[in-house]
Amino acid sequence: MIAPQRQPATETIVPVALGERAYDIVIGRDTIETLGARIKALRPGARVAILTDENVARAHLDNVTAILTASGIEATPIVVAPGEGSKSYKNFETVCEAIIAARIERNDLVVALGGGVIGDLAGFAAASVRRGLDFVQVPTSLLAMVDSSVGGKTGINSRHGKNLIGAFHQPILVIADTAVLDTLPEREFRAGYAEVAKYGLLGDADFFTWLETNWRDVYAGGAAREHAIAVSCRAKAAIVARDERETGDRALLNLGHTFGHAFEAGAGYSQRLLHGEAVALGCVLAFEFSERQGLLGGNSVSRVRAHLAEAGLPTKINDVQGGVPDVDRLMELIAQDKKVKRGKLTFILVRGVGQAFVANDVDPAAIRAFLAEKRGS
Repeated sequence: MIAPQRQPATETIVPVALGERAYDIVIGRDTIETLGARIKALRPGARVAILTDENVARAHLDNVTAILTASGIEATPIVVAPGEGSKSYKNFETVCEAIIAARIERNDLVVALGGGVIGDLAGFAAASVRRGLDFVQVPTSLLAMVDSSVGGKTGINSRHGKNLIGAFHQPILVIADTAVLDTLPEREFRAGYAEVAKYGLLGDADFFTWLETNWRDVYAGGAAREHAIAVSCRAKAAIVARDERETGDRALLNLGHTFGHAFEAGAGYSQRLLHGEAVALGCVLAFEFSERQGLLGGNSVSRVRAHLAEAGLPTKINDVQGGVPDVDRLMELIAQDKKVKRGKLTFILVRGVGQAFVANDVDPAAIRAFLAEKRGS
């Protein structure tokens, strides 16, 4: 006899309003217990390929497989190595071939069980195999819950830069089970928190002020953590609904990313610098450069730097373990950023906390001089 699935005590549902491609983000403790029932309701009779990495597989794969089995859903696991290095041509081919070998058809599903790397890789494979399969995001890191699992950006890395090969492919469901964060390594949680703080910095000054007071409670778990995740998801869902393919203000979500992606690439997409750590450093630099350009005054820069440092995140280039490349190489990496248009640099700059804007045609010489100074400080 199959035991009934346990229901979560409370949950918050954040809709992503994209017309026929709309979907829900389900947030709360133990929401993963509803995964089988929700998939069965959305896609009756579907079979599933679960893409995950070795670390997440040890912690969660057996439980997720059992949850799907309890709903009568046949699941095939596909396990890759952990880390940013898995977002490669080689792994993309391996995953696509494994999905095909599992006889996953057009009316079946791919489930991305993991952090941002797995979500990006699974989503791109789902967008490509049989010219498009539906997929479900089950993020297991804070960063993935508040950022990469929502909005349909999928892809892999090139030697020229991060996420340069990919597709927009929306999931049909996101299950953000906050209980899985209880076992997330502290460094990974801190890195994810950078993306939470980013939402306050780019468009919600009140939320950033709340984080300055309550960040320790967010780290500790409970109601504050779930509130921070829900606010972040609502912010991203609203922007994605307005600008799905980043032709306008969705670019604001890249606050800190142009600098950050260059540092990540320069560190070889390694454990020397996690994505969220790079974003934290990039956000500080975006505020500092904006101040240098006369765009903001007051204590905004010191507030941002102080808060992110207090939360355990890097705020200076010299904080990067092993250092970063020289300025020439950093400028090459920045020039490959996806926001570059006809060779003109685009940055997300700020006029204050919660007041980000898209700055087109930023002077490369000014960026070069700024980086040279910061590398030496």
